[in-house]
Amino acid sequence: MALSKDRGITMNDGNKIPVLGFGTYTPDTVPKSKCEEAAKIAIEFGFRHIDSAYVYQTEEHVGRAVRAKIADGTIKREDIFYTGKLWSTFHRPELVRKCLEESLKKLQFDYMDLFLMHNPYSMKPGPDLFPMGEDKKLIVDNVDLRQTWEAMEACKDAGLVRSIGVSNFTRKQLEMILNKPGLKYKPVINQVECHPYRNQSKMLAFCKSNNILLEGYSVLGSQRDPRWLNPEAPPLLEDSLLVAIAKKYNKTPALVAIRYQLQRGLVVLVKADTREQIEEDIQAFTFQLSEEDMKSIDGLHKSMSFVKMDIFAGHPQYYPPDVE
Repeated sequence: MALSKDRGITMNDGNKIPVLGFGTYTPDTVPKSKCEEAAKIAIEFGFRHIDSAYVYQTEEHVGRAVRAKIADGTIKREDIFYTGKLWSTFHRPELVRKCLEESLKKLQFDYMDLFLMHNPYSMKPGPDLFPMGEDKKLIVDNVDLRQTWEAMEACKDAGLVRSIGVSNFTRKQLEMILNKPGLKYKPVINQVECHPYRNQSKMLAFCKSNNILLEGYSVLGSQRDPRWLNPEAPPLLEDSLLVAIAKKYNKTPALVAIRYQLQRGLVVLVKADTREQIEEDIQAFTFQLSEEDMKSIDGLHKSMSFVKMDIFAGHPQYYPPDVE
């Protein structure tokens, strides 16, 4: 899985993924149209990997942005690597393709490049993204995720997706898929929260040993949506070590945090709202951290999560943030 000249890594199924991706999650407090504009700018600056999800409710906007850049000659559809995700209310095998086809319709795409199981938390099927009972707790669904995976494999065989993977899975949950009798395609990737305060070193080693890529989100430690924010987490980009290393390379702490993950072999997702931020993120390829600085950043790990997942705390598949 060596990095190619076009900044891509070949996955275990032979398909190639760009190592730097642009995230499109948009909080409810921000107009979804902002996502469309940001995605257009990202494509203009060279991003070719766009990450979204059914639950983000931004797929129509992402699709419009991509089609606009195709129409003006900036890109062709095959230049874009698009990642979508299966939401938890569609884990039943008979619902998997329905979720995928709904997303493709919103995007107005014929296929997805990568389709991930968004998380291992199966929830009651229906129109509510987060179905709640009278006790204000999530209504869970009892689904064998190995059967969900088989339905995802069928979507790949049907040509609706090129590659399939998972997100927010622990080692135990990954092993459940990998050890499944009759496994046709192993996951190409596991997308997880990853930054210097939670560097996922054990998960990274496990994924590498199984020829699975690790993809990091919240790599800057940021989480703008109060529903998912851990209020006890300190601002990562104000960390004195990151600030000092950034000064040494004449870069920003954000670029150091991104570069750190790229050098560890991760696929990295970034989220930016302004033209200046987007242009800055691309500069992660313009410098290299020394081995000494990499080890220093390794030492910041403290199993701290910026993303608060306790809404799933009552789910049978739930695991605390310090479990990899």
